[in-house]
Amino acid sequence: MAIVFIDLDGTLIEKESSERRFFLYLLRKGALGIPQISHFLFFALRRWPRLGKSVWKKNKAYLSGLSEEYVAERAGEFVGKELLPSLRREMTDRIARHRQNGDETVLLTGTLAAIAEPVARHGGIDAVRATVCTVSDGRFRPLPPPVHPFHAEKLRIARRMCAEKGISLRECTAYGDSIHDLPLLEAVGKPVAVCPDRALKRLALRRSWEILGESPSRRRGR
Repeated sequence: MAIVFIDLDGTLIEKESSERRFFLYLLRKGALGIPQISHFLFFALRRWPRLGKSVWKKNKAYLSGLSEEYVAERAGEFVGKELLPSLRREMTDRIARHRQNGDETVLLTGTLAAIAEPVARHGGIDAVRATVCTVSDGRFRPLPPPVHPFHAEKLRIARRMCAEKGISLRECTAYGDSIHDLPLLEAVGKPVAVCPDRALKRLALRRSWEILGESPSRRRGR
């Protein structure tokens, strides 16, 4: 048995930034008021000097004050309406094939766990490692997430999972679309670039990695 690590945005789903779309979904639902927007902006201003552009990926403060139950319900609706229709058929076929071969599939993504979990259930994925936010008394706090699988953190999580199961990363497969996925892709035995961005595509071609598909938006961007 090997582990197959699967990215979400731009990899399993065709469109990028599921969480940005979820933010807009909550706005349309009237779930985000002045307190949530204020916490979101304050988080960015306070942490920009240290995090730079990465602050927007770390910034989950727009959930501040919302209950876990409410966010889970809205996330389930959002996934059903907006994400499931954009699942890549070639990726769901790959996942089914991996599972038939006895591999364990893991959705490893920086998006919220509340979004990733229903996607994984629908897609037949065995496990989820996604962003976990700070919660107190059942409500979200405007703090940096204690678990945020992004860039090198994805590799650290993958290493821990492999160590727990006594598996080498070189036996594993990883699917990603972005140069931010590079630490994990470089570490596994079978890296697959899915509709990759320009930087990842150049590197994948040089290293003879498998390239699966190419997004229309990136073809237009040439």
